[in-house]
Amino acid sequence: MVEALAGQLKAHTLLSAEAGYHSEANLQQLEQRAIDAYIPDGGWRKRDARFAEQQRHRDKPDALWDKRPKQDKPERFGPQDFAPAADFSHCICPAGKRLYRNGRHHDLNGFEAIKFTGTKRDCSNCGLRAACLRHPDKTTVRQVAIFLGRTPGKPERAIERMKRKIDSEQGREMIGRRFATVEPVFGNLRHNKGLDRFTLRGEVKVDGQWKLCCLVHNIEKLVNHGYAR
Repeated sequence: MVEALAGQLKAHTLLSAEAGYHSEANLQQLEQRAIDAYIPDGGWRKRDARFAEQQRHRDKPDALWDKRPKQDKPERFGPQDFAPAADFSHCICPAGKRLYRNGRHHDLNGFEAIKFTGTKRDCSNCGLRAACLRHPDKTTVRQVAIFLGRTPGKPERAIERMKRKIDSEQGREMIGRRFATVEPVFGNLRHNKGLDRFTLRGEVKVDGQWKLCCLVHNIEKLVNHGYAR
């Protein structure tokens, strides 16, 4: 996408994209090319106070589909539910059993962690297997990693710098500008133009129909902003 926009980019251009483009590889490429960008991660809304009440909007019925959240699967025990010993030789699981330390410290994505593994004797007949294991019918024992902090000497990753950038005042403003630029297109095509479903079948035909509707949107935008005169 960046290469396709090469002819339009200026020295002062800012790029903004949705969370689907947020990856270490993508962000590293942008930094190497000295391109200023704002690409949020998948959990940025949880850190933004402006979205604290978004659930009340999701609870509203929708004309096309029900956007209310479906019943989630029961949550499993997380690392916070396992209590490590003072010397980190073992940790205690919610069932009161010991998981023993699995080797030395590990580096997981730039963070130092200690891994613990349960025993077959304790895990195989545990009554909490369904709440502890993702696949209790296949997985024999529970393993858990408890993070201690950033790995000494490990450089900060691009995604961590981007998270900090997104959470800044400037980052929140850029996300708002992206919404105001991109989302009205879908609102205009769906509500005003009535494109609530495609009438053709096949990827090629659907792509053509979508681009035709976008062309109409762009022409209308040019006319309304006076370019026709």
